[in-house]
Amino acid sequence: MQPSQTLIEQAAAACARGTKGVALTGAGISVESGIPPFRGKGGLWEKIDPMKYAHIDALVSNPAEVWEVLFRGIGELLTTATPNAGHLGLQRLEQMGILQTVITQNVDGLHQKAGSSDVIEFHGTHAVLRCMGCHVRSDWQAITLDRIPPVCPCGAYLRPDVVMFGEPIDVGLLRRSQILSANCDVMLVVGTSATVEPAAYLPLIAKDRGAFIIEINPEPTPLTDRVSDVTLLGPAGEVMERIVAAVANIQGRSL
Repeated sequence: MQPSQTLIEQAAAACARGTKGVALTGAGISVESGIPPFRGKGGLWEKIDPMKYAHIDALVSNPAEVWEVLFRGIGELLTTATPNAGHLGLQRLEQMGILQTVITQNVDGLHQKAGSSDVIEFHGTHAVLRCMGCHVRSDWQAITLDRIPPVCPCGAYLRPDVVMFGEPIDVGLLRRSQILSANCDVMLVVGTSATVEPAAYLPLIAKDRGAFIIEINPEPTPLTDRVSDVTLLGPAGEVMERIVAAVANIQGRSL
């Protein structure tokens, strides 16, 4: 079932009034790009034990196995993935002067590929490899994977620059995300279950400061009917296309 046009127009009207919009995105926005989620039905954690392969202790103790089971496959998938209408819709809202920043829990880099200019990657990025010794960063595409795990010129192993279980979120990114959430006038929560802290708390901060909360998810979440002002249940790409079209109509623009 698709959201009613009335709900779409309510969301579009809130967006059209906004000038300090923020989007909070999760794995659900990238499903239409062929990237499976980590959690939930069909998620990666149904197939592998995250504590065995996605914890920092596992990487330190057995980097080759973590690379073979987890990192290599994700990296190969992300190199071919392209943005879908959900990512492109958020970039279009930025062009319209509505959206300032995308805060994402994803590590796929698709918001940047779509053209979003300010992306806070809460959990890091798979597009960059970081040395576990000297901490120098390298582009994934510049590294050959004929040896697993790949080795830095300093002799230490390379790893994706992502936040693994057992590692902290970057305090600077968290603080900036909190400030943006507290000062936004509209927040779009797209494709996230809103259950993983500290990102899950950001819509509450925005709501408490008077922002209009638009939720776009395939299923209800803890935000639905409690925090969200408008909940649009459906695929992120399809719903975003409808919102952007409605905003463009309000602003008298052509798509």
